Amino acid sequence: MLLSLLALLSAALVTSAAPPTCYSRVLALSKEITESFKELQTSKAVVRTSCVLMLPRLYLDIHNYCVLARLREFVAYPRCERVLEVSELKEKARSLYTIMISYCRRDLVFLTDDCNALESPILPPTEPSILES
Repeated sequence: MLLSLLALLSAALVTSAAPPTCYSRVLALSKEITESFKELQTSKAVVRTSCVLMLPRLYLDIHNYCVLARLREFVAYPRCERVLEVSELKEKARSLYTIMISYCRRDLVFLTDDCNALESPILPPTEPSILES
């Protein structure tokens, strides 16, 4: 009985797992990079370095064609080579750029080319708090 239960559970896990698409990989990596950049900007240990404060903004919208230029600009930024967190973030950005221009080139659809939208992103609305009701 235990063996059949294990077989049923493993079959359920295998059937529910879908292989990642190129689009889902790019979307997940862009969100990971954006979050890492936010953490880097707010980190008390790293913020003290002037290079981190001077880094180009890194809000990524993979549906905006300007994201390619933003990634190139960020990776080519000449400062912060000695800050490990920045080097790791640059490597992730380089990977995302490579995936977008090489592997996913035909799979991605850019809905806009508004570079200003990457400067001041539109944040999703937050849910109203209980106190506001």
